[in-house]
Amino acid sequence: MEKIQGLFIPYVHAYLDDLLAMPVILGITLQVFRWIHPQKSLFVFTKTQVIVGVIYISLIFEVFLPYLSDRYTRDLWDVLCYFIGAGLFYRFINIPSKTIAYSKNKSVS
Repeated sequence: MEKIQGLFIPYVHAYLDDLLAMPVILGITLQVFRWIHPQKSLFVFTKTQVIVGVIYISLIFEVFLPYLSDRYTRDLWDVLCYFIGAGLFYRFINIPSKTIAYSKNKSVS
């Protein structure tokens, strides 16, 4: 939007990618786990696993990379966005697929 239409919204430009990072990373990881785990579509991440994921990403992008290179900036608001995104992932995406199919079929009848 910014490059094509010249529309610049500061907070969206600064934090939307951080807000969506954890749902994207955890969503892709969840799908891979569902392919290889015996529980298949019933597999979900625990709260602890999601929190460890947020801490891991926060340490890499907000501690180690800014320390190693001036190209990266440490921003604690990014960490807050990671936690919010992870909370949204845990609440709305991290649910067994069978539950989704059952609730769709149940609402149709």
